[in-house]
Amino acid sequence: QVQLVESGGGLVQAGGSLRLSCAASGRSVSALTMGWFRQAPGKEREFVAAVSWRGGSTNYADSVQGRFIISRDIAKNTVYLQMNSLKPEDTAVYYCAADNGFITSTIARRYDYWGQGTQVTVSS
Repeated sequence: QVQLVESGGGLVQAGGSLRLSCAASGRSVSALTMGWFRQAPGKEREFVAAVSWRGGSTNYADSVQGRFIISRDIAKNTVYLQMNSLKPEDTAVYYCAADNGFITSTIARRYDYWGQGTQVTVSS
């Protein structure tokens, strides 16, 4: 069983940066495809970014491309989401997810494991 614990959320002004962390246990992140999703109030959960265990290939939503960076530290068994140039529309609960497959899917139901989420609020 894989367990995921997110941290690093908070309140930041527009244009600022935050780094989210997702600590995994039960399996190495080197053997999982790791993803970040977010859900704003009244909206569906949406894909943000993912990194595959196969070669470390990455995938980003168009809305965050060029501003967010997903990375992983295999030694710490942790995945990060560096968020730069934050906008008020980035406000949401951010969830870490893990999948046994190698495809960096944008579909939430493809992921097998989920964290509890961390709140990110960007003020204008």
